[in-house]
Amino acid sequence: MLNKKICMVGAFAVGKTSLVKQFVEGIFDEKYHTTIGVKIDKKVIEKDSKSDTVQLMIWDIEGVDVFTNLKPTYLRGSSGIILVVDGTRRKTLEPTEEIISIIKEHLGNIPIVLLINKSDLETSWQFQIEDTLTLGIADSNIFKTSAKNDNNVESAFERLVELISK
Repeated sequence: MLNKKICMVGAFAVGKTSLVKQFVEGIFDEKYHTTIGVKIDKKVIEKDSKSDTVQLMIWDIEGVDVFTNLKPTYLRGSSGIILVVDGTRRKTLEPTEEIISIIKEHLGNIPIVLLINKSDLETSWQFQIEDTLTLGIADSNIFKTSAKNDNNVESAFERLVELISK
């Protein structure tokens, strides 16, 4: 079994913890839980054969805002990154270029999957996928997700596993 560390990063209150909880436990909680520092969860992904089985160590890292920067020490040893933005809040896009810059500076050309979260509220979105094209993330690595409705959550994690298993 392969063990892979992945990090969930993004602005404050974009739904990182809710996405992890949905992916790992299949649960959505309406209550908001602020992550302080980092919270680590595990999930085993079964592939075609037992030799392809991957255990993900998912590091849910506290949100980036005007008071908190992404700490590169949390990224150390990561095989892949899930970058999350909130479609209902355009300002959550603002720190993404800096986050990607920090990731590339400390980890090089590591796989990054972008989740535009809260697709259950897409009629209230303040931006579209086209607004993320300047980030340099391939279309096939961008997902509209909803932790609440479990929309594309599994697909996004599976895509990252596919990228880090190459």
